[in-house]
Amino acid sequence: MFGTRLVSGIILMILTVAVMAAGGNVLFAVVMVISLIGLFELYKTVGIHKSLMGFVAYLGSLAFDVLILWNLEQTVMHLIIGLLMAFLILYVLAYPRYHSEHVTMAFFGIFYVTVMLSYVYRVRMLEDGHLLVWLIFIGAWGSDTCAYCVGMLIGKHHLPAKLAALSPKKSIEGCIGGIAGAALLGFFYALAVKNGIAGVETPEVTFAVIGGASSIISQLGDWTASAIKRNHNIKDYGNLIPGHGGILDRFDSIIFTAPVVYFLAELL
Repeated sequence: MFGTRLVSGIILMILTVAVMAAGGNVLFAVVMVISLIGLFELYKTVGIHKSLMGFVAYLGSLAFDVLILWNLEQTVMHLIIGLLMAFLILYVLAYPRYHSEHVTMAFFGIFYVTVMLSYVYRVRMLEDGHLLVWLIFIGAWGSDTCAYCVGMLIGKHHLPAKLAALSPKKSIEGCIGGIAGAALLGFFYALAVKNGIAGVETPEVTFAVIGGASSIISQLGDWTASAIKRNHNIKDYGNLIPGHGGILDRFDSIIFTAPVVYFLAELL
C-alpha cells in the first residue's frame, strides 16, 4: 500500500510540475477536468452524479471556467443565480425524484469544487504567478508531509474529540508541525526565488506567512472533506489515484489553499 501510494505521489508531482510550468490553456484545461471529476465524486455521495441535475451542474461548471478564462467575471453572479434557478426548477418538475439535499449538494458543489479550484488558475495568471502558484502546494501538500513526519516522530497528544473523530491518526504536534513546516518551506522557497519576485520588499516573511496561514486552512479543508465522507459513510471519494483515493481525496486541501494564497498574494 505504501509503495503504491509513493509511486502515485511521485507521478502526481511530476504531472503537477509539468502542468504548472506550462500554465495558460494547459493549466486551464487540467483544472477544468479536475473540477468535473471532483463534482462527479461529490455528487456520487448523494446519488445525483448521473442524473439530469448532475448534468446541469457539469455544464454550469464548464460555463464558469470559460467565463474565468475569458475574463468575464462580472457575469459569474448571473450564471450562479441561473444555476440555482435551474436546480430548483428541476427539483419541482421532477418531484419526487429529487430531495432538498440533492439541490443543496448540487449548488454547494459548484462553489466547493469548481469555484475554489479555479483559484489555482487565477494564482498562476497573476504577476509572477509561475512562482506564486507553488505556495498553494507548499500550504497543502508540503504542510501535509510536515504534519505527517512530526506526528510520527513526536506526536503524543490527540486532537479534541470532534476533530479526532474525523482524523483519528492525527495529533496536536502533527498539526503544529504542519503549520511550522509550511512556514519554513515558504521562507526557504522565497530565498530561492526572491530575485524573480517583483513588488515584494521582504518575500521571505511574506511567503512564510502565506505558507503558515495556508497550512491552517489546508488542515481545515482536509477535515471538511472527511466530515462529508463521514456523513455519507464512505472511506474515499473514488479510486482514480491508486493509494490516495479519488480527486477530492488528493485535492481536498488544495481546494482550500488556492483561494487563500490568491487573496494573501493580492494583499501582501
